[in-house]
Amino acid sequence: MEQTIYLGSYTRKESTGIHQITLDTTKGRLKNYKLVDEVESPTYLTLSADKQSLFSVYKEENGAGVISYGRNSDGTYKKRAVNSSENIPPCYISYDAERNFIFTASYHEGFVSVYQEMEDHSLILRDRIYHKGSSVHENQAASHVHYAALSPDNKYLLVCDLGTDEVYSYEVANDGTLTEVSRYTAKPGTGPRHLVFHPNSSIVYLLGELSSEVEVLTYNRLDGSFTLLDRISTIPSTHTSFNSGAAIRVSKDGKYVYSSNRGHDSIAVFKVSDIDQTLSLVEIIPSEGHTPRDFGLSPNDAFIVVGHQDSDNLTLFKRDSLSGKLSLLQKDVYAPECVCVTW
Repeated sequence: MEQTIYLGSYTRKESTGIHQITLDTTKGRLKNYKLVDEVESPTYLTLSADKQSLFSVYKEENGAGVISYGRNSDGTYKKRAVNSSENIPPCYISYDAERNFIFTASYHEGFVSVYQEMEDHSLILRDRIYHKGSSVHENQAASHVHYAALSPDNKYLLVCDLGTDEVYSYEVANDGTLTEVSRYTAKPGTGPRHLVFHPNSSIVYLLGELSSEVEVLTYNRLDGSFTLLDRISTIPSTHTSFNSGAAIRVSKDGKYVYSSNRGHDSIAVFKVSDIDQTLSLVEIIPSEGHTPRDFGLSPNDAFIVVGHQDSDNLTLFKRDSLSGKLSLLQKDVYAPECVCVTW
């Protein structure tokens, strides 16, 4: 069986835009790296559930923002529309298929945006909320919004602000306007980057970029609030030099959580408690590259592909569903400046 993986990247060196690569699940090999579209700084991607639409952040000469693609009958994607209402490319993008909303997070300018794809596929800006604040780390002098996506119940837009150590919960009106309903404050210096939900939808794993920790939170569906349950490090205590948390994923069966470390250049594997869904460390293994910015689990959770920003390579791991452990199948697969892995 062959599966297609889409790769977002910087375009500062050798990459020229959005690429794709194929995983042969029978042979356990990545192959056929090729260009999807030439575009500047497509650093984060998202696909619609039916794979008929692909959305990306991007940059152009006179602005930045979001770009959409429609799927052709042969499986390729054709550029459909752009909205360049931002000055600097966003760092995250997600999609709400029910209302055709696209949500983006602006790290450099500290705001969250709501776009809507119209019937003619044009992209209209519906709302933009600027955050204010700071925290204790040198990288927290101002707001740095890093994540914006709907909760599994589609009730709230959840927004991680790395600069203020906060997670915002917004109600999203049918016209796309945002109303804040709750705000969670992490430990000072955490730097909330991304979060993932346990399949039970009541537990959240919040990754701290600056603290190299995962905060385990309970989620209140009634008001969108969070409560701290536990906290665990993603790096060994012996590692005292630079590290930065990057990506976090949870297996579909809810038994294991994975996160990547930039600096330590590793993947941390955690077992989920059957009792309260807190985490215990299983292993921390080398990612076989430099700066593992993102990674993704295959649709059946049998494989993990890791993208490395600074060593221009992908690594492929086989995942043991019983132990959660990873075994290396392939490394040094060429994929320059890769920072997003989308199955």
